[in-house]
Parts: sequence; structure tokens; C-alpha cells
Amino acid sequence: MGNVMEIRDYLNAQFFEREAEVDAILTAVLAKQHTLLIGPAGTGKSALASELHRCIDGLGYFQWLLTKFSTPEEIFGPLSLARLEEDRYERNVEGKLPTVHLAFLDEIFKSNSAILNALLTMINERIFYNGSDIVRAPLMSVIGASNEYPESEGLEALFDRFLLRMETSYIQSDQTFLQMLVPNKKIALPKMTLEELEDEQFAVSLIDIPRHILEKLVVVRGDLKNEGIQASDRRYKQSLSVLQAKAYLDGRQAVKLSDMLLLQHALWETPEQQELVKEILESHCYLQSEKELTQLRQVFKEMHQKYGVVLTNAGSFNDQEIAEGNLQLKEITSRTETLVSGNPEVQTEGTEMLKDIQTFQAKLAQATLEI
Repeated sequence: MGNVMEIRDYLNAQFFEREAEVDAILTAVLAKQHTLLIGPAGTGKSALASELHRCIDGLGYFQWLLTKFSTPEEIFGPLSLARLEEDRYERNVEGKLPTVHLAFLDEIFKSNSAILNALLTMINERIFYNGSDIVRAPLMSVIGASNEYPESEGLEALFDRFLLRMETSYIQSDQTFLQMLVPNKKIALPKMTLEELEDEQFAVSLIDIPRHILEKLVVVRGDLKNEGIQASDRRYKQSLSVLQAKAYLDGRQAVKLSDMLLLQHALWETPEQQELVKEILESHCYLQSEKELTQLRQVFKEMHQKYGVVLTNAGSFNDQEIAEGNLQLKEITSRTETLVSGNPEVQTEGTEMLKDIQTFQAKLAQATLEI
């Protein structure tokens, strides 16, 4: 069987320009937290959740589109007629939200008051009050989706239940859009069992959070508070689990400073605060070597998107453009090698990036020979 890292690679190959969303969802699942995706229809939000479900055998899954006319029966199950005859008000919850491990709730902010209170308890405490009985839900993670931010004042509590909140958009790069249009080769669906996922979740809980990370989080909290941004104590506490999951997803046994940048999706209260939260985290969460490697990775990513089209359409660039691309790749390689040799903290990630660059260089060289 596979693991979450293989599922991550598969989802990134299936969904273009969704690396951040894929990482957020997988991190939340590993940490047993919840993710909110906000963006227009047609950006793959529901497809991403559904594809993740297909990868995990035994994972109970529930998906529903909420409207203002949705009823509790649709989410929590119909009333049991047999129980009503016994003067007991209970629902048949089988196959509904109280019995699954992963849920995708589309247009979640359109839920009405009849659903809202039960949904709040379900998401936060994993409890459903079924008549006089308390149902302990096996729920690991809810992926919520919405085309817009909540406008009603009664929805703040529901909004706050989602630890990671991501904005999604349509594909930005023309080259990536072209790749999306070209029919993909059939990719084998990676598989893991529910038990294997639970084992990985346990491994996540053992990831070390060094003392200096906790102290840095205190500093970040102070800076945000000075700017009028004050997330709840609960949100900071829950953030530790996603930091552990981020480190695990990257193959490490301890959290490092740059993992904290993930909290740009967790520590803001209003959409207008997102950029400021990101700036404050970036000012604290990178060593200079990590900043440089991140910049080099971004340049390589842009080049990969630009020149990757050569691999499918040989006439897209002339000889001079391709030569310039190869020179830029050589420069990125040289700068990365220098960075890796003098900075042990980026050695692992830098070495992996060099392998990716070399692989792409070889493919690009082969494609240009064919031109």
C-alpha cells in the first residue's frame, strides 16, 4: 500500500496549480483538523475532496451541497419511525455526517439555523446529539467550500471552526492552462487503507516541536496583537497539530521555522488581514538560506511552467529562447549548489530541488534536439 506522500504527488498531477490546496487538505487530514476552500465554482474543490476519498480504502465519506432550503434530514439522517413509535426522537444516521471520516460540504455558509447548531458541535467536538443518545462521530476532517465569505453575523462561529482557510482561483498561467487542456496519461490511483492513515496520524502526533518554535509563535502572536489581529487561544493550540503534520508531510521528524508560514491560512480573522499576517510570519519564519532557496524554487517553478510546454508543443519557442532558458537553468543550478554546500539546514530540500532541475534539463534537452 502507499502513503500520504504518494497521494499528494498523485493529486498534484491531477489538479493544476493546486499545490497549496492539496497540502492544506492533506495536512488537515493528518492533523484531524478542518479546511475551508473559498473561491468561484469550477476550481476543482469538490473534485479534489472526492479524489482524495477514492485513494483511501475504508474511509467513510459524505458530500452534500447546502442551500437555505436544506433540511437536517439531508445531513444527519431521517427520523426513525420505529423510534417515534417508542416516543423517542432519533435519526437513522447511517451514511450521513455523524458516521463518516471525511466530509465535503459545499456552499457551507448557506446552511440554515436548523442545521447550524448541530453542525458546530459536530465539527468541533465530533459529537452528535441523537435524541437522548450521544453519538461519538469518527470524523477526521471536514472540507468546507464556498463561493464567498460569510456575510451573516450568525456564521462567525462556523467560519472559526475551520483551522485552515484557503482562497482558490482559476488557473493563472497560460502554459499550465494548456497542460490542463492536453489529455493526461492515465495515472495509477495510489491506495492506502484507513488503518494506514490512522497509523500516519499517530506518527504525526509524535513529531517534535522544538522549544524555539513555541517561543517564536509567542513572538508572532505579540506582533499580530499589536496590529489588532488576535486569533483565539484555541486556534493557536490547534495550529501545533498542523505544524506537526506539515513536517511529517515533508518527511521530517521535527517542525522547523518555515513550517510556521502555513499559519498564514490560520491566524487571520478577516480577509483583509491575510497579507499582513503573511508578511509578519515571513519576517520571523525563514532563515536567510531558506528565503533564498524559496526564491530559487519559485523561479524554477515559473521556468517549468513556461518551458514545460516545449515538451508537448515543440514549435512554441525558437532556438534563442530555448538557449536563454537553458542558461537560466544553469544559473539556478549553480546558485542552489552554492546554497546547499554552505547551509546544512537547506541541504535536504536543496538536493531534492537539484534533482528536479536536472530531470527537467534532460527532458528539455531531448525536446530541443527533436526541434
